Amino acid sequence: MEAASYYAHIQGMTAIAVALLIGFGALGTAIGLGLLGGRFLEGAARQPEMAPMLQTKMFIIVGLLDAVTMIGVGIALYFAFANPFAKNLVSYIATLS
Repeated sequence: MEAASYYAHIQGMTAIAVALLIGFGALGTAIGLGLLGGRFLEGAARQPEMAPMLQTKMFIIVGLLDAVTMIGVGIALYFAFANPFAKNLVSYIATLS
């Protein structure tokens, strides 16, 4: 197997991993925000005097949910542009021959 073939395989698997990281991160955040927003509206409808306190807590949790997604996007971009697997390709090919 040639080095170009190994590199193409690494790039293909990295593209799949990046897509899964970003896709599942976005999906999880969307589901979490939907549940959170619905529960906030239920709580505010039941006790309107608690709405400001619930809103503050909701925004804190929304920030944490978005932070988790942004960490996943950062890791995905690291894999896409500074691929640590492709950097080890030269030493791996040297061990094969």
